[in-house]
Amino acid sequence: MSRRVKGWRSWLVYGHKLRKIIQYGFFLTVIWIGVQFYLWYKFYQTGGKLFSVSRPAGVEGFLPISALINLKYWILTGIFTMVHPSALVIFLAIISMSLIFKKSFCGFVCPVGLISEWFWKLSHKLFGKKASAPWGWRLPKWIDYPLRSIKYLLLAFFVNAILLLMSSSALESFINSPYNKVADVKMLLFFTDMSGFALGVILLLAVVSLFIANFWCRYLCPYGALLGLVSFLSPVKIRRNIPTCTDCLACTKVCPAMIQVHKETIVRSDECMGCLACVDICPVEKTLEPVIAGIRKPISGRTFAIGAVAIFLAFYIAAIATGHWQNNISQSEYIYHIGNMNNMDYGHPGAR
Repeated sequence: MSRRVKGWRSWLVYGHKLRKIIQYGFFLTVIWIGVQFYLWYKFYQTGGKLFSVSRPAGVEGFLPISALINLKYWILTGIFTMVHPSALVIFLAIISMSLIFKKSFCGFVCPVGLISEWFWKLSHKLFGKKASAPWGWRLPKWIDYPLRSIKYLLLAFFVNAILLLMSSSALESFINSPYNKVADVKMLLFFTDMSGFALGVILLLAVVSLFIANFWCRYLCPYGALLGLVSFLSPVKIRRNIPTCTDCLACTKVCPAMIQVHKETIVRSDECMGCLACVDICPVEKTLEPVIAGIRKPISGRTFAIGAVAIFLAFYIAAIATGHWQNNISQSEYIYHIGNMNNMDYGHPGAR
């Protein structure tokens, strides 16, 4: 039985199409946050010569190390630090999304994931689908598996350095260090004052991403590694109904994570980001669908998409309501810190 719905209704019925709306919505939000944060920084950097805008707390979503440090400090002391609090809120939201809806942060929210998609889709136009990512170019397993381990090694490094080795006093020292208080500004300057080496690395990753789908996400992202491990606990999986499957391989061909969906009964891979491309491309109704494991209760792609984003927004709303979104760094502190960022005190504490 065909499951195709055409026209504008398809954007509401199919989770993969609804995903596009969500992805671009978050991407535009991130762009706006970046512009606002740059204007905020320039106000202080120029001594108030430009107009003043408020600091967007969402920029702390790009501070995963601060988030991990804040998390351990919270666990050890019970204190939810107000230095980059939204970094921890966003981190907890992302983990919660993966606990319930696979690596849905990667598939629905992460701007790097969207940009990675742009590159392999560009390769389709340049080289044709058969000669480009995600299914035209596949590294052999003896290369693919060792490369995929890199992101887990990076994750292990951060887990060991922060969660295992840092004491509560070391955590507190880092949290209140001049470096950490302007970590968001340093992140901005990495892009606005980028070194030639950093630019070269980014360009190399862009070129490689034309031929190997989601190269950064698949091989190098420690955040993705963490979410992949957490997603094993997710009760929501993609199920293939073997009796109605026609073995057309359409699901495998559209999977950006290069999972061989047509061979699975339940997709449990740590690479699955719940993008629902396989579900929406399947020509036979109810052959591929998200289900709640254990009871195997199916849910719609629309429910999957809305549910994943609802978790993220719930954390955001709760943080604002409880006063855990904006940091407590005063305007006078920012004036001082930004004016003295070239001092040695603003180097990474671990490097001194």
